Amino acid sequence: MAGPANIGGSRILLRKLREIMEAGGEAQQRLDRLVGMVASTMVADVCSIYLTRGVFHELFATQGLDPAAVHRTRLKDGEGLVGLVAETAQPLNIADAPHHERFAYRPETGEDPYSSFLGVPIVRSERTFGVLVVQNRVARLYGEDEVEALQTIAMVLAEMVASGAFGDLSGLSDVEARASRPELLVGRAFSDGLAIGTAVLHEPHAPLGRVIADDPVKEETRLDAALAKVRQALNAMIDGDPGRISGVSRDVLETFRMLASDPSWETKLKHGVRAGLSADAAVERIRGEHRAKFNSTRDPYLRERLHDLEDLDNRLLRALAGVDGAAAQHMPDDAILIARELGPAELLDYGAERLKGVALEEGANTAHAVIVARALGVPMVGMLPGLLSRVEAGDRVVLDGERGELRLRPEPQIVSTYLQRQSLRSARAAEFARLKDTPAVTRDGERVTLLLNAGLALDVHHLDEAGAEGIGLFRTEFQFMVSETLPRLESQTLLYRDVLETAGDRPVTFRTLDLGGDKVLPYVAAEREENPALGWRAVRIGLDRPALLRYQLRALINAAAGRRLRVMFPLVTTVAEFDAARALVDRELEWGAKHGRPAPGQVEVGVMVEAPALAWSIPDLKGRADFLSIGTNDLMQYFFAADRGNQRVSERYDILSAPALRFLRRIRQDAEAAELQISICGEAAGRPLEAMAFTALGYRRLSMPASGVGPVKRLILSLEARQAAEAVDALIDNNAGSIRAELTAFAKQRSYAL
Repeated sequence: MAGPANIGGSRILLRKLREIMEAGGEAQQRLDRLVGMVASTMVADVCSIYLTRGVFHELFATQGLDPAAVHRTRLKDGEGLVGLVAETAQPLNIADAPHHERFAYRPETGEDPYSSFLGVPIVRSERTFGVLVVQNRVARLYGEDEVEALQTIAMVLAEMVASGAFGDLSGLSDVEARASRPELLVGRAFSDGLAIGTAVLHEPHAPLGRVIADDPVKEETRLDAALAKVRQALNAMIDGDPGRISGVSRDVLETFRMLASDPSWETKLKHGVRAGLSADAAVERIRGEHRAKFNSTRDPYLRERLHDLEDLDNRLLRALAGVDGAAAQHMPDDAILIARELGPAELLDYGAERLKGVALEEGANTAHAVIVARALGVPMVGMLPGLLSRVEAGDRVVLDGERGELRLRPEPQIVSTYLQRQSLRSARAAEFARLKDTPAVTRDGERVTLLLNAGLALDVHHLDEAGAEGIGLFRTEFQFMVSETLPRLESQTLLYRDVLETAGDRPVTFRTLDLGGDKVLPYVAAEREENPALGWRAVRIGLDRPALLRYQLRALINAAAGRRLRVMFPLVTTVAEFDAARALVDRELEWGAKHGRPAPGQVEVGVMVEAPALAWSIPDLKGRADFLSIGTNDLMQYFFAADRGNQRVSERYDILSAPALRFLRRIRQDAEAAELQISICGEAAGRPLEAMAFTALGYRRLSMPASGVGPVKRLILSLEARQAAEAVDALIDNNAGSIRAELTAFAKQRSYAL
């Protein structure tokens, strides 16, 4: 078999394919002409198209097999060599097909004489919905150029089927080339809210009109220019400021630059263009290969490299489109952003005014983009399996940030139901707004202070609308994470001053930089660690690199001139660590006084209780610390030895378990004995049932996301604190794994407002 052993053959295939489509005629006739053309051009004895209908791969057209088998031969999902290609989404090239272990003989096709087999998946947007096959009598392996030519035809065929270019073909309406049926995807709620809108892909799909190129030379010129643009941007990132990055961070970016200069990547792209694809389509085809491999591998290192390659593909597509950033694309007024993953800076680029919601295929409940979404008031759902393969740009979608669901192309009655739920949410929001100036006092007179968790300046503006009494946790690292370089002293000072001025007389507690673990900055050297959650992070970095911590403390002291300054340190494990960190505050205060800088009116230094070791050292903090704050996210992670970013175990253990609540009760008792003010500032404080339990344990300061203040205040106003304390004490003295159900029943029985 000679085959199209050069680029010219692929270009001929594409040109003939275009002629077939432009010639018109019945859809089945065009499919028949297509397989005949491919067989003739590739000198193949057989060319067949199988398309997926439900759980079967059905023979839709063939040249060389018995025509009577068309629409009769159906292979079950995973059956035969065709099923294997569809299952793996990878080409299958075999010299002796009948002796392959997955070969499934179908006598009605008359394929007995054929030995060699080449099958490639028909894939669009990560969705495999068919297989294109060529076969020959002679036993041989097909060449790389032949494999590539068939892949190119399969890609164009996928776009044509998806676009409806074949019109009404018997059975084609059942072929899901383009997702069209209503679907429900279940993931995890990351940011509360409901949204009904239009799907916008973070990395949009290349349109059909840009698949086949009229001028390959012009397309290669476009590709070269875009490659140069991507490489120049990476060079500028690495070489522009020598002090900006160092150590392993530089190594990571150098690896990224090496991938961008990989000759094999460029060669594959140019093969596609020279074969007759547009530059955009050539990149998208390679991106599809990278995604298929990414989805099929479980090796963490390989997944990371493939993710880097996909990132490069996306950068190149944006360069070809002349778009500098992903957020620059046109957005409808009701946009719901669809992405595999999203960083906090990318989310801020889009902005709350452009987004109604965000849906992620991956993500984690504790990711930084999630915290930004909550600050922006944008509903977000993540961990939606198969999302990118099930949604199309422009689809109508319903995002449910209460239940962690995404409904694709919903029926009118479903939309109507969600519109009613939105009305109910609006009514609840109005109720919470009426309560915003009402103090949170239980029915038996216990006062509970409700505070806000914040990480961005815009968070502080939620103080009034939420009715919070201050900022119980201001995460200072977000300014560092969304910046291209280390924020200067003046920039940090301006942010902290703005936060204090906006808060007015209400207290603001600043947490110093909580870096490391999953919070890696490109301009700060970081080592790859076996277990980053237990590694070099938070105050450990600050004490080992005191210049960075002192720089931030100086900015905080400058910003608080004449005002009250509350600073706390994260992930302190021993009293000695706290003493060392507090000494840096004292040194900066001395430095400011020596240089004539205005001092804060009052300075309070506290510590986050996140490490169990510190939780058992609270008596020793008496006279050293001014206040304590429990970070339930990390404290429970270490208490249960369960990575909070690992979905397999993060939901396995419940803070409303007897051991965890006994632990929290002991911490509160020790803090009270040491005369230390204590608060809870984890995400759990913003959930009414958990807030009821914490109040019952004696906690009177709770800090939470803005969305939690209204529901928790309503709960507090309906609560009998002493009654709840008696019930919780009785329940946690039994060693139950979780008392969530019992607490819920208790609250409902007494009509507490959960």
